[in-house]
This record gives sequence, C-alpha cells and structure tokens, in this order.
Amino acid sequence: MQKDKIYFLQKSTESKDIIEKLKFLANQFKGKIAFSTSFGQEDQIITDIILKNNIDIKIFTLDTARFFEETYKVWENTNKRYDYKIEAYFPKPELVQKLVSEKGPYSFYESIENRKECCNIRKVEPLTRALEGVDLWITGLRAEQSQARNELQFFEYDEGFKTIKFNPLKDWDYNAVSKFFKENDVPYNSLHDKGFISIGCSPCTRAIKEGDDIRAGRWWWEDKSKKECGLHEAHTEATVKFDTIK
Repeated sequence: MQKDKIYFLQKSTESKDIIEKLKFLANQFKGKIAFSTSFGQEDQIITDIILKNNIDIKIFTLDTARFFEETYKVWENTNKRYDYKIEAYFPKPELVQKLVSEKGPYSFYESIENRKECCNIRKVEPLTRALEGVDLWITGLRAEQSQARNELQFFEYDEGFKTIKFNPLKDWDYNAVSKFFKENDVPYNSLHDKGFISIGCSPCTRAIKEGDDIRAGRWWWEDKSKKECGLHEAHTEATVKFDTIK
C-alpha cells in the first residue's frame, strides 16, 4: 500500500518544480501535511516557499529549550516577516526534570547513549506528538549534509513515525542554498556568518573550520557516522525506501 502511494507521488511530481510539488502535495494531503523547521538555512527556504505562495501546509518546530538566542530571533523574525505563527512543541517537563536530576545537565557529553536519550526526550518524543494525524512530513534534509544522508530519497516511508517523508531539497548543494538566500528576502540566522552551518542545541553545536564536513560542528565529540538525533535516523527496519520502484 505504501509502495503504491510513494510510486504515485514520485511519478506525479517528478516533472514539477518545488513550488508545484508542494502545492500538489498540499492538495493531496489536505489537513494531514506538515513541515518541521529548526530555522536552519534549508528550513528557512522551505518556509519561505510555503508562506510566500500561501500553500496550505502546517509549519511547526520542536523547541528543545536549548536553542541559541540567535535561533529564537530567527523564529520571531520569521513570524513577523510572513505574518504567521509557527507552532511549537516542547519536551515533556517531567522527562527533562528526571533526566537532569538523575544525570546532570550535560550527561550527553558522556556517551552516545546518553546523548541519544537527551535527543529522544527533547526531540523525538515531541515530534511523535507533532506528527499525530500527519500523513506527509516535509523536511529540509539534503543528501550532501552528511554521510548518514547520502542515500536520501525524495519520498520515503518512515515506519517509526508511520508517515511518508518528503525531502524537497534532497539534491540541492550548499551553493544552491546560498544562492537562494542572496536572491530572496528570507530571515537568516546570524550564526551562519560565524561558521555555524548546521545549527542545533547550543551545547551540542559549534562553528566549523574551513574544509570541515558541513555537520562537523554537531556533536563534534562523536564519530561522524553516528551524527543523527533520531528524528531522521534511517534504520533498515524502520525506514522503507522506494527509489528503485519501476
């Protein structure tokens, strides 16, 4: 069933530009389509396209309570720029309280297991709530971003969240992202100009150096092949891809 849906979406959108694709999908999934933003460059591009073209797609964010101040400013400026209220989903206070009380505020530096526990509480669980009733989830992922995303497809079925994912910027390189910002009036995080290319929670993000991988500043103390928070982590049993359907 999911194979048929994804095949239909692939064939129906393959000749369309990004605006046409989003309009088509908004019509196909009325009231059951959503875009998650963390206010990075890619997400701001998709937000701009959705809101400038009045496409009926819900936009939400997962506020981990550990954003940079600059990220909150982008959020505020985005709301004002487009006269739109981005919906926020927060981690459950009791889960954060238990984690910090038992392991301290920086347990995520101690092991990958601890870091993923924090990500699960602050991101994955809230996303599960945000995606209730959503049949198509739009993301700002690009294949170029990391080793873990090399095999990214336009449409994927995420078994964990029980929804189809659409990655409209899959084939965009960083030059295309930069070009969009130069040509459009899009709210922009000033941290990008200080070497922060991929921006997450403040304790887990730092600027990168010239020649570094795009996501080298995320969880920099870990092996680069493991740099996912769980929102988009592709497991053989959890994510089904249909890029080779004929």
